[in-house]
Amino acid sequence: MTKIDLVFRRIDERTADISLELAKRHIRPDNIYIMDDVRPFTRCVEEMLKIDHDCDYVVYLDADCLILEDMRSFIEECDAAYVDAYVSDRFRGRIHCGVHITRIDLVRAMARVTPPADDIKYALRPESRLRNLAMKPMRLSKQFRNFDILHDHFQYHRHIFQKYALRELRSRTKVQFKRLSSAMSRWNRDDEADADFKVAIAAVDYARRHVARTASAAEVHSFIAALPSHADAALAEMGMTEKSNFTMADLEAWLEKNDHREVYGSAGDRPKVFGLGLSRTGTRSLTHALQMLGWDCSHYPIDEDTYTELANGQYDLTLLKYHDGLTDITCAPYYQQFDKQYPGSKFVLTVRDKASWLNSCRNHWFNRPAFGEAEDPDQEVHFLMRQLLRAAVYGCYTYVPERFSWVYDRHVAEVKDYFKDRPEDLLVIDVCSGEGFAKLAPFLDVPVPAEPFPHKGALLTQQVEEARAGAVAAQ
Repeated sequence: MTKIDLVFRRIDERTADISLELAKRHIRPDNIYIMDDVRPFTRCVEEMLKIDHDCDYVVYLDADCLILEDMRSFIEECDAAYVDAYVSDRFRGRIHCGVHITRIDLVRAMARVTPPADDIKYALRPESRLRNLAMKPMRLSKQFRNFDILHDHFQYHRHIFQKYALRELRSRTKVQFKRLSSAMSRWNRDDEADADFKVAIAAVDYARRHVARTASAAEVHSFIAALPSHADAALAEMGMTEKSNFTMADLEAWLEKNDHREVYGSAGDRPKVFGLGLSRTGTRSLTHALQMLGWDCSHYPIDEDTYTELANGQYDLTLLKYHDGLTDITCAPYYQQFDKQYPGSKFVLTVRDKASWLNSCRNHWFNRPAFGEAEDPDQEVHFLMRQLLRAAVYGCYTYVPERFSWVYDRHVAEVKDYFKDRPEDLLVIDVCSGEGFAKLAPFLDVPVPAEPFPHKGALLTQQVEEARAGAVAAQ
């Protein structure tokens, strides 16, 4: 039986007691470790990685999360090294944060990583930074899962201020700035009855005024360590009155008035979704977008069950008992079979300017051989899946531009022809040129989220692609 430890992180959040009570109910951990008011977060991460766990998985839970559904059964069936939970955030809509399901071997690998010195990424996101550094040599990847979890609802004003001052510091890249700006554009600045957004806006402005964009990692770390004092001073100046304590009765009353799951529907009501786009057409961006809309889709799975089933012509995939769909070239050769196996499904064809796509494929396939000496069974399955799908989709194991160009044209034409009498079941979308939720959300009959479309590297300009192609050619 799977053993699960819970590491509960709290800094006197308004929801802390209710969060822990719900976690006990829905995770049913074998052991609970509480990190109580350990600041700054870099120190909290250091302390939690010293815990001597005897378990299979560790769930790291922040006290600003309210878990509203059973998670134990999912974790007991899980074999992923790391799963990030999608939650319903008060300020940003559907995002992944706050609940981290981590396999014990990865936890121990994180504990062995030496925290990088003078590293801005570590100062801003210490847990994420150590996890990424640990996962890279282990060749592990992050997975995502949607759960019914409320995040950052009902918090004290002081915590909202601290969080959004920190959010501004974390949003100083082009992509993160766009995400924060998009979320803020939906906040109602004129609603005097809801002070949460006013506090968040004030915090963002405060951080922009007090921490220069050129600040060093040490300066940023110092500001973060002093955030409680900054928050108290700023809120006093605003004349804000703090909220009263939060109870389970308050949560139950809110849930009676707010059907927060309606916009995403239940897993049983949703159709399967298959992304039919070829590699390098924005399939990873599509996968993350579907996660934000409530569909747990797997992007290019490389597990042994999926390989064995596809290689033997079996399309009732084990993976699709636990996921809401698939994306990338795992679907491209088999979409007609999936259509018959899963009636009522929706299909999304990602496309891209072909010249840009060819350049991107050349860069991506460089130094990614179809054959190689596997160091372990997982890598062997990865090679086998790569061989199967390259042969099935492209008809070659290496990048051949003439062949790829022909495959692209044929694939797009065949998909469109197959669905010509069922236009309601197919969406053609060019996420690389900026199309996103305005097309995808109505197609799936859900609201457009507050967050911008997650372009996971798909918006590289053609000039950048050409520069990379030139570097590859030179080698």
